[in-house]
Amino acid sequence: MNGIVAAVSSSGEYTFTKPVRQSITLRAGHGVEGDVHAGVTVKHRSRVAQDPTQPNLRQVHLIQQELFDELRAEGFDLAPGDLGENVTTRGLDLLALPEGTLLHLGDQAVVEVTGLRNPCLQIDAFRSGLLKRVVGRDDAGRVVRRAGIMGVVVEGGPVRAGDTVRAELPVGPHKALDRV
Repeated sequence: MNGIVAAVSSSGEYTFTKPVRQSITLRAGHGVEGDVHAGVTVKHRSRVAQDPTQPNLRQVHLIQQELFDELRAEGFDLAPGDLGENVTTRGLDLLALPEGTLLHLGDQAVVEVTGLRNPCLQIDAFRSGLLKRVVGRDDAGRVVRRAGIMGVVVEGGPVRAGDTVRAELPVGPHKALDRV
């Protein structure tokens, strides 16, 4: 299961969107170097308010470009970095990966998938009506989150557009992604 990195983004400030960069550097156990959400403990404001000592399972945010393509067809003009992701991919169904999948990004970096992004109302402040497009319910009434996945950095290294993304599935029974 392979794809490519379509774009990389980071921001040192708490902003909803993140500017696209030529490259980012992932640091093991830390996240994206220079990004406001990097660190061993949680950095997301609401989670810090609950318990600032929680481990940071959201060091890297990844979204598949195909979501942007689908949303563009529905009238939402989105580009890489617009939803605050660090890595935009193409050709790999990130949402179908099980927890614990290792994503090999480029020649060195490895990110372990921890779960689904749980988007908040800020998405509607960015583009009205967008939250309903990225969070919905399936026919059985279960919540379906499509705003990307989160992970922690296992092996550091540079990541840039055009790099390959290779998914290494975990051994044993697979656990479906849940929100983190």
